[in-house]
Amino acid sequence: MGPLLALASAACYGVVDFAGGLLSRRVHFAVVTFLGQIGGLLLALVAALALPAEAVRSTDVLWGALSGAGSGTAMHFLNRGLSRGAMSVVIPVSAVTGVALSVLCGVFFLGDRPSPLAWLGICVTVPALWLVSGGGIGARGGGGGGARTPAGQASLDGLTASLGVAVQYIGLAQADPVSGLWPVAAGRIAAVVLLLPTALRYVPEFRQPRKRLGQAAVIGAGAALGLILYLWAAQQQMLAVAVVLASLYPALPTVLGLALLREKVTPAQVTGLLSAGAAVILLNLG
Repeated sequence: MGPLLALASAACYGVVDFAGGLLSRRVHFAVVTFLGQIGGLLLALVAALALPAEAVRSTDVLWGALSGAGSGTAMHFLNRGLSRGAMSVVIPVSAVTGVALSVLCGVFFLGDRPSPLAWLGICVTVPALWLVSGGGIGARGGGGGGARTPAGQASLDGLTASLGVAVQYIGLAQADPVSGLWPVAAGRIAAVVLLLPTALRYVPEFRQPRKRLGQAAVIGAGAALGLILYLWAAQQQMLAVAVVLASLYPALPTVLGLALLREKVTPAQVTGLLSAGAAVILLNLG
């Protein structure tokens, strides 16, 4: 059940990534990021109340808050990089480095001991994520009217986002199941507080049609659902495997772009998709 939950989390994040990328072409990244966390907070609160916890422990709430700080940081720098037209640099750097940091932390500090097959799956996943995300293709024009971002700045956005991703996954995995979904709710509160100063700097950008503001909130709710599924997955298997499976989300925007937007998929992306499929099989067998 754990691998299925992790893959469901990846599916949620894949849809969110695809929808958020489209919305960021029309709405400022600070609006998408902040309202996304508001939407995520609302969904997390409803879910936490609907599924009562045995005991809400302060330690677990703090772990959740740390995870939320990581989420807020990751989304801020990821969306900022995307808004600057650096998709082919920011996404692969953040995805690959985030996975690597999480796995290394699980192995060296949390006692994870993946089997040989699982290790092979992890090793296959890293290049698969890079290829399927378009790594090395060269920065494409994005929401900034075709403006390009220097490679150094794009890489810095991606690396900072990856640190947030690692903190998000590692922190949430430390929460005890007895606290239910309150760690996720606490994380959304922490993310909202963290992102509030940036949102206040761009108040005029929030003057958008209510439809687009609502879309940003719904996208954030989808991200929160992905975190809930990841939390349940991490409670049933080792962190390294849960993180790797949940991090396969970049494959879905590639498939959706092909199916819905008639985008062309490069041979490298096809190789990445096939490698990602092989990694899923290896991780499940391991």
